[in-house]
Amino acid sequence: MPMIEIPRWPYAYGQPASTGTLRAQPEDFIVTEQLAFEPSGDGEHVFLYIEKIGENTEYIARLLARHANVRQRDIGYAGLKDRHAVTRQWFSVWLPGKPGNGPDWALLNSGQLHVLHTIRHARKLKRGVLAGNHFQITVRDWQGDIGTLTRQLEQIKSHGIPNYYGEQRFGHQGQNVNKALAMFEGAKTGREQRSLYLSAARSFLFNQLLARRVQQQNWNRALNGDTYVLDRTNSCFKSAQADDGITRRLNIGDIHPSGVLWGKGNADVADDAWQLEQDIIATYPALAAGLAAAGVDRNRRALRANVFDLQWSFVTGEVLELNFSLPAGSYATAVLREVVAYGE
Repeated sequence: MPMIEIPRWPYAYGQPASTGTLRAQPEDFIVTEQLAFEPSGDGEHVFLYIEKIGENTEYIARLLARHANVRQRDIGYAGLKDRHAVTRQWFSVWLPGKPGNGPDWALLNSGQLHVLHTIRHARKLKRGVLAGNHFQITVRDWQGDIGTLTRQLEQIKSHGIPNYYGEQRFGHQGQNVNKALAMFEGAKTGREQRSLYLSAARSFLFNQLLARRVQQQNWNRALNGDTYVLDRTNSCFKSAQADDGITRRLNIGDIHPSGVLWGKGNADVADDAWQLEQDIIATYPALAAGLAAAGVDRNRRALRANVFDLQWSFVTGEVLELNFSLPAGSYATAVLREVVAYGE
């Protein structure tokens, strides 16, 4: 079985003209979750706003379950966050009939975890119910051309980025895609690993499709037969041809062309968009067939992501700081890769 290597996917604004070091320390990568709603203050679920350093989301969820003496499935969170970072995110714990906000959560506080706030809410926190995430990122040992950096950042601020899945999606050296292939060939896999490998396979196919459209310079423009995603939502609509209204909405970032997240189901595109997607899928038949056989439902993802409130400054001549917000599901590394060739 031939191995798949993760390529260097093409850039939207030319290759980065600078280098730097990312995540020299956890405080260099700060992520703050932005919920899509305000907890009500009443209900069966206790919401906890937690700051964690150097710990992954699933570990914190298990820790909360043990502390509250509840089942793992009674814990909710909206999204997985980077381990090698300082992250602030919400969790929910189902505690019906318990007084106040449940056990003494402050007992969990440590150098790696701090419970910042607790409040009740009526429903469990579910995956994806985020408005987005805010990032404060420090790039150390920066060297390069300031003029090119500024030009690229201004383009990102105005036009967004290709909505690539980040390298962390594919595991160490991208091996999760090959582990997905092995799983499709019959290799035994645990349930948690199975989910990771399926996600890696779908993400790889999506990135390959997006890369083709970046090469063709239509990742942010309409193709005949495209399906479009409304900005910061999962709502889609089809259009056989792009009229003036669609072109205007694309230009202002109100809608985005979409790419397939492969699985079982019918095509949601036609004409030129359908042919392009089929070309990519035909190149990786084992991945495509394996995903369909695994029962994964076909879905859509925006090919472009807007970058909100983008600001940058130099703390010193070799320390660059970036601040910006992204929609839920978009990766900060997809922004960074456009401007800095970084090592971690």
